[in-house]
Amino acid sequence: MDYQLLLMCCAALLAGFVDSIVGGGGLVQVPALFILFPHFEIPRIIGTNRFSSFMGTAVAGYQYSKKVEIPWRTVIYAGIGAGVMAFLGAKISDIIDEKILKPVILILMTAIAIYTFTKKDLGQDERLKFELAKVPLYGLIIGSSAGFYNGFVGPGTGSLLVFGFVSVIGYGFLKASAISKIINVIADVCSLGYFIVEGYVQYEIAIPMMICNMAGSYLGSKMAILKGNEFVRTFFLFVIFALILRFAWDIFK
Repeated sequence: MDYQLLLMCCAALLAGFVDSIVGGGGLVQVPALFILFPHFEIPRIIGTNRFSSFMGTAVAGYQYSKKVEIPWRTVIYAGIGAGVMAFLGAKISDIIDEKILKPVILILMTAIAIYTFTKKDLGQDERLKFELAKVPLYGLIIGSSAGFYNGFVGPGTGSLLVFGFVSVIGYGFLKASAISKIINVIADVCSLGYFIVEGYVQYEIAIPMMICNMAGSYLGSKMAILKGNEFVRTFFLFVIFALILRFAWDIFK
């Protein structure tokens, strides 16, 4: 157990680092839990992962809020939409086989990667595409869409939020990443209660993981703030490419 826990904490540190910059920490942490603790049922994997990562996301959100101007009205609208639609997405996932949706998501992720890679100036500067009063409404739409995806499928929700705020509204990558962290915290806290009440959190693993995830998030958010939009954009492309590989594996394995 000590050896497994050490490896899991290393994975949590890396996951916190990656997630704090542009989302996608679950691509590191969840597979590590499956590999190192194969006897855990899926709800225990999800509950342990969510408990260990939400504080890391909160640390990143706090670090961003000290350096980046947060549009709180937009965040609140998007957070409410994400929370409600995540619940709906989870319900619908019991009805619709996600195998039907995964090829569509693979095509969507590939399109996002190509669009971001070819548009070199995307997210480098803030260029709002709507009147300031209308931005929260579009934030609600983005948050709701990403929340539904989170409830239905899951991996890469933070990255989709970042892309939505950059491409639809016109925020820079750094501000979009800051907003997505706060929305992720809202959504995670809303869903975490279920896993705690049902006893699906393995605390002796989740708490050390949480500490390491927080450390990784602190380092990652500091680096993102220091390096700026271009660094975040590069990391975004890396995570999207990892998501493409993940969904391609799920579909064609």
